[in-house]
Amino acid sequence: MGNRDNKKWIMIYGSFALLLIATYYLVMLPVFEPFREYIPFVRKFSFSLFLIAVIFLISKVLERLINSQDNLEGDRYNLLRIVRFLAIMFSVIVAASFLFQNLYAAAVSFGLISLVVGFALQAPIASFIAWIYLIFRRSYLVGDRIQIKNFRGDVVEINYLDTSILEISGDYLGNDRRSGRTIRFPNSLILKEEITNYSGPQMPFIWNETALQIAFTSDLPYVEECLLNAAKQDFATKYPKFEKWKYSQWEASVYFRNNTFAWLEAVISYPVEPSDTTGRRTRILKAVLPVLNNAPEKVQFPEGVKR
Repeated sequence: MGNRDNKKWIMIYGSFALLLIATYYLVMLPVFEPFREYIPFVRKFSFSLFLIAVIFLISKVLERLINSQDNLEGDRYNLLRIVRFLAIMFSVIVAASFLFQNLYAAAVSFGLISLVVGFALQAPIASFIAWIYLIFRRSYLVGDRIQIKNFRGDVVEINYLDTSILEISGDYLGNDRRSGRTIRFPNSLILKEEITNYSGPQMPFIWNETALQIAFTSDLPYVEECLLNAAKQDFATKYPKFEKWKYSQWEASVYFRNNTFAWLEAVISYPVEPSDTTGRRTRILKAVLPVLNNAPEKVQFPEGVKR
């Protein structure tokens, strides 16, 4: 869809550029001699618009090229933002050169205005600088699950001044699913607060664990085997492309610990994608509980007055 839109805009900007450059030369024809006092203005105006059209034409060509590459979603998003920002910046320079005959005077005026505006817009300027920092430091990308201050969610948009995330958990949920609320915070926040990125580029998984309460008389090796089988089967089904590589650092493990209420806890630790923590926990429990319940002579659970 994006490439089709870019193709349409490439044709529009290309046609507009050809029309403007043709106007730039056609006004020099003798037929326009009666309007010679307006010709310099028309030529400069048409040439300025021609340059702006060419700038946006190049930006759309670059966007089409970026969209055709097999990049990460976050990298593609950042590259497109940079291209659009540069197109706007160069267009402003062209427009300024048209409006001001004396570029030195324009630069001095712009400097004085910037000094005044800078004091009034410190927060937006800090957020814009933070956006540049984000582009190069890659603290998080679109699609990452992050936590900053009290905000936790999936990044859906990184603007020049703020970042939008889809909240997870929140005030009304006890799991890691999206709450449906959108949180926007200024980019300048990343310069003052620590960021936790659950979707780091080195590993696609984070570690999670689930505990089951069992009796001290349970067959612990049997419980461990059942939990590991459930986790391994779910991993192979959900993440087949990683299963074939057999990475040892992604193998699930089981350990046991004492419970406050005199029961033993069998805890399984397993790798999981940040957005699948609730789903993977549920699948493991649904797979292992029927197996354990079918072996009451080996596994006893808290029930009735034994809780």
